[in-house]
Amino acid sequence: MIKQIVIVGSGLAGYGVAREFRKLDAETPILMLSADHGGFYSKPMLSNALSSGKTPESILNGDAAQMSAQLKIVIRPHCCVASLNQPKNEVILADGESVLYDRLVLALGADQVRLPLSGSGVEKVLTVNDLDDYKKFRAELDEKKRVSIIGAGLIGCEFANDLALTGHHVDVIDISSQPLGRLLPPAGGAFIQRKLEGIGVTFHLNTSVNSIDQVQEHLYLTFANGNSIESDVVLSAVGLRPRTQLAASTGISVNRGIIVNRYLQTQLNDIYALGDCAEVEGKVLPFVMPISHAARALAATLAGNPTPVHYPAMPVIVKTSSCPTVVSPPDFGIIGAWNVEADENGIKALYEDNAGNLIGYALLGDATKERNSLTARLPAVLQ
Repeated sequence: MIKQIVIVGSGLAGYGVAREFRKLDAETPILMLSADHGGFYSKPMLSNALSSGKTPESILNGDAAQMSAQLKIVIRPHCCVASLNQPKNEVILADGESVLYDRLVLALGADQVRLPLSGSGVEKVLTVNDLDDYKKFRAELDEKKRVSIIGAGLIGCEFANDLALTGHHVDVIDISSQPLGRLLPPAGGAFIQRKLEGIGVTFHLNTSVNSIDQVQEHLYLTFANGNSIESDVVLSAVGLRPRTQLAASTGISVNRGIIVNRYLQTQLNDIYALGDCAEVEGKVLPFVMPISHAARALAATLAGNPTPVHYPAMPVIVKTSSCPTVVSPPDFGIIGAWNVEADENGIKALYEDNAGNLIGYALLGDATKERNSLTARLPAVLQ
């Protein structure tokens, strides 16, 4: 058996484990298999790159060769995994080659959810899930001004803010009655909606897109409520679906994500998972901070010091510069209620349980100044 760690995936989770492990062990071979170019970059930067003056090329921190030299690992770009032969500790590649592992880390990420739309323009709908997607999106934006975004969640609002600030006319469509419906109470949703409308974003709420038709160079979106709009570019941002197919086909337990224990271990002792594809005690947390905590814990475990992952309170900064927003989503399994203080400059919304304990918060505008003091009062996400 070759005593090597194989990491499938070159996103923040995969690189996070490699980087943290190298701090603890400089010798054990690491092989990273990447379905794309294998370079390292910060995926969250994609949704505000336009207004911050970044080109797709400048977002890349290091290509595969540079990262390989920096971390002393072997990186194989454009390498697709077809299956796992767990009894033989083999990763089977799309071309039939097999790669042996001593321990295997699945850092597979997630796919953008694609809605079942009809119409001649459906193939023109874009998603941005990685740097290659973003390059295509930026190319499509060239000399075009009208952009429609399907989805008013975190990514949809961040892109809307970015595009509006750079002179685009932006329409946002969502089935919810407010932006950021899963993160904010109604008062917070109304506040960020006003702020984004103030920079030119138009919201179409309480409806969905039924069809998208192309007429010459233009796209026409028809909504469930019968209304329609014209657009040059359509971006879908309706959520993520963890990549669980590889694990499931191997017999690894999956639910919303690949099920792992506190040591980020699947039910197969030598196979681990983390990041957007993993589910830890019922939680799938596709954010930077939980991935960083998971990477440190897993690296320690792989280095011989079994370390359970611990998630402290981890507020999420929403990159909507026209409306500074920080949320620490409450566990809605805990019975409680929002306590909202609002004025023209901000929203302070505290989610408290029946005993008055702070469980989560949403801060907008000037209220974001209280982030640190309120975060110190929050319980850990995973003790």
